[in-house]
Amino acid sequence: MNRIDELFQSDVNAINVGIDFISEDINKQGATSTQLDWTPPARGNTALLALLDSLNDPAKKEKIDAANAEAVERIINSQPILVGFDQAINCVPGMTPTTILHAGPPQEWKDMNGPMRGAVTGAIVFEKLAATIEEAEEVAASGKITFSPCHEHDCVGSMAGVTSASMFMHIVKNKTYGNVSYTNLSEQLSKILRFGANDQSVIDRLNWMRDVMGPMLRDAMKFSEEGLDLRLMLSEALHMGDECHNRNVAGTRTLIQALTPLIVQTDYSEKEKVEVFDFIASSDYFSGPTWMALCKCALDAAHGIPNSTIVTTMARNGVEFGIRVSGIGGNTWFTGPSQLVIGPLFAGFKPEDSGLDIGDSAITETYGIGGFAMATSPAIVPLVGGTLEEAMNYSIEMLDITTTTNPNVTIPSLNFMGVPTGIDVRKVIETGLLPVINTAIAHKDPGIGMIGAGITHPPFDVFEKALVALEETIV
Repeated sequence: MNRIDELFQSDVNAINVGIDFISEDINKQGATSTQLDWTPPARGNTALLALLDSLNDPAKKEKIDAANAEAVERIINSQPILVGFDQAINCVPGMTPTTILHAGPPQEWKDMNGPMRGAVTGAIVFEKLAATIEEAEEVAASGKITFSPCHEHDCVGSMAGVTSASMFMHIVKNKTYGNVSYTNLSEQLSKILRFGANDQSVIDRLNWMRDVMGPMLRDAMKFSEEGLDLRLMLSEALHMGDECHNRNVAGTRTLIQALTPLIVQTDYSEKEKVEVFDFIASSDYFSGPTWMALCKCALDAAHGIPNSTIVTTMARNGVEFGIRVSGIGGNTWFTGPSQLVIGPLFAGFKPEDSGLDIGDSAITETYGIGGFAMATSPAIVPLVGGTLEEAMNYSIEMLDITTTTNPNVTIPSLNFMGVPTGIDVRKVIETGLLPVINTAIAHKDPGIGMIGAGITHPPFDVFEKALVALEETIV
């Protein structure tokens, strides 16, 4: 029998680098086909390849690499400390009684999707700028409200990210570099403002958070002379099975363990303290915003370094996905369409009920946790879908688009490898590999709330736009 005959007598075990259905057809015929997730450099775009070549000019590359080394050093060396809590009007830069901050890149009322509109109108009622949701819609459209991205006020906000003057905020200070970041408190339950719910139960909860829990946390932190080292807590939480974006079981217990001795020293009644502890115990997500503020604090320290191609912000407003890049600095956003989030939905909901990707919580992936650290958290898989192997592979794949690893925040299951750190626009373009984000899914309509969770990515074109801008600025 010659070699050709041997070939046709043996089992077929193919590797397909083309479109998926070719691999699927081979498998249907009883053979084995492995689908290789591969794209050509710059996804075959010759103009982008030319830009990459330009940036790889030795003189430019040396400047970029030096700037990126400084950026990731600042991310890694940042030591965010929780130093207090206070109302936004008292601490957030640029906040006014009629300012409402939102997640993602800049957006006007007329362009907002259902969950964002629901959250905005709920916040307007909460602030007593309107008596009803219907009246709040008129106020929102009247021009009397100043809308602005959380990120442009040193803030981050989960999902819709809506933040108003009376809401209590985490205050997180970078011990290394001195910058400060803020985020509001977790509302805990799925039918909440940040998912676009806005009925009376939502407003009542916000009132209680403003009148009881927020002041208690503010006064409790006065008993902490040094503040709470969030980076240390984050590392502990990852070692205990969280990825600190959507799974926060260990992180919340670690945080409340640190807060409890401070809370019990306050003068609030036993009944009020029990209410606060019961509220925190109602959901593991209590620490989720805390880690977002940590990530924001570290990444802001790396923002505005000339010639750097490191991404310092990924954020979504439910319509657009935006990134900011260190070397461009300031509040320059590169935007593209928000994507669908693919994953399990709660019982009774269908894919067509889902709103598009929304929230500032992708700041966690920008730092290197969340989807980038899914190898730390096998228990996240049932929530966001996929397999344990895929979760492990996400953390490895993200090394291909990042600059280094963070030795202060490590992944035990990968031999204590540091989390992938410093997303490089050049590497995203070169590999065609997009950052992975695990996130919750909000209903597309206002007033309903969370309906599931899953996996999503930024659109590729935001990195294309950033690369063009970077090539024009690096000389």
